[in-house]
Amino acid sequence: MKLIRPAYHKMSDEELIISMNKGDKRAFDEIYNRYANPLMGYFMRMLYKDRELAEDFLHDIFAKLIKKPELYDPSRSFKTWVYSVANNMCKNEYKRREVRKNTSSGLDGTFQVKDVNRGVEAEVQDRQFGEELERSLEALDEKHREVFTMRHMDGLSIKEISEALEISDGTVKSRLFYATKYLAKSLEHYNPLISK
Repeated sequence: MKLIRPAYHKMSDEELIISMNKGDKRAFDEIYNRYANPLMGYFMRMLYKDRELAEDFLHDIFAKLIKKPELYDPSRSFKTWVYSVANNMCKNEYKRREVRKNTSSGLDGTFQVKDVNRGVEAEVQDRQFGEELERSLEALDEKHREVFTMRHMDGLSIKEISEALEISDGTVKSRLFYATKYLAKSLEHYNPLISK
């Protein structure tokens, strides 16, 4: 008699969590494969491109899921729940950094440009734009940066962001509008319709 194995790739996140809670390691592997890269990207963007810290946070979030699966609220979608946890981890890190900043000289704010001869003007401009976008994102306050990042970099819907951050759709839209307006103004010299 042949055992029928579930097709993990066809299961919803929530079905995988139920299977995982019953001890199914492959269900965990599937959840990990679905969310490890997106969450790593989220942590990298929210934690100032600190790869080591992002990897630690990624490990911690999946360790929490294994050790305390009851923390997941099955009345919510897993995607919004996991981003909510990730967001709270980042908020706690910001608070820790603020405390450290008040007790030490803080980080060196100088920016070093590597002397690389690429020879392609567009490539250089793309890189400069990316660097300025990162700096502009870091200049936004936390609540506007997190909403912009979740929407435009992680691809979450307004509703998913609203659920993850436990705020109204209107608040998400308002924060997105503010963040977009701020970024458009700070990067307007890249707009071919405005620049000379």
